[in-house]
Amino acid sequence: MLSYYIDKSEIFGCTVHLTGWAVSDTGTLPEYRVTERHGEEMKFSFRRLDRPDASRSALGDERQRDCGFDVKFDCNLEERYCLHISDGQKEKRLSILPKELIREQSRRYVNFKKMIRLTTPAMAADDIRTLLKRGPVELKKQWRNRYETEENRYARWLEKHGECEPAALSWQPLISIVVPVYKPPREFLKQMIASVRQQSYQNWQLCLADGEGSMEPVLRQAADEDSRIRYQILDENLGIAGNSNAALELATGEYVGLLDHDDILEKHALYEVVKALNEDPDTDMLYSDEDKVSMDLRVYFDAHLKPDFNLDLLRSNNYICHFFVARKELLDELGGFLPDYDGAQDYDLILRCSERARKICHIPRILYHWRTHQFSTSENPESKMYCYTSGKLALEAHLKRMGLNADVSLIGDHLGYYRVKYRVTGKPKISILIPNKDQPDTLKACVDSIREKSTYGNYEIIIIENNSTGTEIFSLYEELKLDPRIRVAVWERDFNYPAINNFGASLAQGEFLLLLNNDTRVITPDWMEELLGTCQRPDVGIVGAKLYYPDDTIQHAGVVMKLAGVCGHVFCGMDRSEPGRFARAVVQQDYSAVTAACMMVKKSVYESAGGMDEAFAVAYNDVDFCLRVRGMGLLVVFTPFAELYHDESKTRGYEDNPEKQKRFTEEKKRLLGRYQEYLEKGDPCYNPNLTLTAPDFSINMEDV
Repeated sequence: MLSYYIDKSEIFGCTVHLTGWAVSDTGTLPEYRVTERHGEEMKFSFRRLDRPDASRSALGDERQRDCGFDVKFDCNLEERYCLHISDGQKEKRLSILPKELIREQSRRYVNFKKMIRLTTPAMAADDIRTLLKRGPVELKKQWRNRYETEENRYARWLEKHGECEPAALSWQPLISIVVPVYKPPREFLKQMIASVRQQSYQNWQLCLADGEGSMEPVLRQAADEDSRIRYQILDENLGIAGNSNAALELATGEYVGLLDHDDILEKHALYEVVKALNEDPDTDMLYSDEDKVSMDLRVYFDAHLKPDFNLDLLRSNNYICHFFVARKELLDELGGFLPDYDGAQDYDLILRCSERARKICHIPRILYHWRTHQFSTSENPESKMYCYTSGKLALEAHLKRMGLNADVSLIGDHLGYYRVKYRVTGKPKISILIPNKDQPDTLKACVDSIREKSTYGNYEIIIIENNSTGTEIFSLYEELKLDPRIRVAVWERDFNYPAINNFGASLAQGEFLLLLNNDTRVITPDWMEELLGTCQRPDVGIVGAKLYYPDDTIQHAGVVMKLAGVCGHVFCGMDRSEPGRFARAVVQQDYSAVTAACMMVKKSVYESAGGMDEAFAVAYNDVDFCLRVRGMGLLVVFTPFAELYHDESKTRGYEDNPEKQKRFTEEKKRLLGRYQEYLEKGDPCYNPNLTLTAPDFSINMEDV
């Protein structure tokens, strides 16, 4: 075993400074060297540091107490370097990029140049208004929220939201915590056990199975001190799934929680779980939010604030992960962990549980701290490819069990994330409905992009003409009608987006309707197959596409309720190349709503829902329609793999006169009144701890 940890990595001028520790079970202290990009040895200063704590943590005693190190070397800021740590048998390598160190240099606030870059003219104007109307104290708070580093911001948020006051619980089921153990640092294992013993909820059982045996003294001492701790030493390492099953065999609780041997449970984790069970005893499966913590348990970061159960997001990534709890009876029925999916055994188990669970509960609190290295570049992500391959196999097995024909692939730049491409069954006709007024060039570009780029052939285009005044548009209509797939229908009344689409839907011959704005242009050739394959699923009612402004920034990637007041587009304005927080901008997932600028819906669902509500003449009609379809028990899915450009509002224009603004206000009030209860509960596809003032999935800091 060769273990190391970097406590601090800094750069001063052109000098890199690294401090940390490294230990080896060979009995000798590791040696160090520094090389540049091509492997040439570098001169560096080195001294050993007294670190008895690190020796105890990794080896269980202080026999390598001088395992700390302090390394300095001069660098070229454009170069790449490598720190080699070797014990004669094994070698660890840490890649060092001076430019990256500069970027990651620990600061509470961003530097002045970045502050200037981040400040838009609108922000500067807002700062002046805040200073004049609310004073310097409020301006300081505004600056702190805008410019403070994410790490420091999260530390303040966690301090505010990390505590709770446990209340009496009428039902107190036994919770068994299952832990597979295999060669963890001794101190890490002790800290994990301590986090369980310190739980405010007391009716728990800790079940551990050691696949190697070296941790027996720690486990025996823990079991002697607390009768709620049970363990067994296995004759051989059975792999992660096998070791987990051995721990599961020790469990006698009504519910089982999964915990890794070096992670930490928040003090009130089990209380929050049992509190949720008291609120709904039929719950079979629960999960919480989580974050990461540095190896020394000093720095918490990378909070994963999750939505309520989101089937399509789960099929894109194991977003549930930690802290996961399930009814023991359900786990027994499923046969526990399956060795075929070692490395992704938890993902497989979660997928199988989700298929059978009566109710699934999400607890929107940080209950689990996943120990990791904050800025580590020492581990090559590709070294864990077997985990992602196992995850792909587990996902394929899940889809097969669900009777779905689909192809699964890894999203190349985002390991651990998957693309599920549902195969189209048959060749059903798609009716594309395009409302239009004038704008011949815009409409022609839209229709041409459909005809020239689309690989799916069985479609019709119904252009719904509404009060055009120019002559060119009618000439274009005649030209387009030469294509047997294109019809032009005339809506002679005033503009009413739902009424126009309802009219078009009544003329449609297809099994699927594709509502499309005239100012869109196709990017991905298989956009219709992508929408259709998902929309054919029996549990799906609506599928929306990913839309970009002409400058390649995101216009639409899903709609969240209460964002920006009523509802808003997530990631709006973000560059097309950016994945977003936890890759949410590049994976398929469920949302409360998607925009009707490009929306596919089963015609049968459209009719069952009564079409679009004509009371929402211009605004919020798509949101209202999506919420009504969700109310029918069907999913509204966003797919990032059907991509189009969207110029937005070219035909209608913006709400720029008193009449339009009055109508907009009335439609806004109507939506808020109709979905008051839904809005009060919060959007289930969006974590309640996320901000409602920005579309970037950042933490809500307003009350901190």
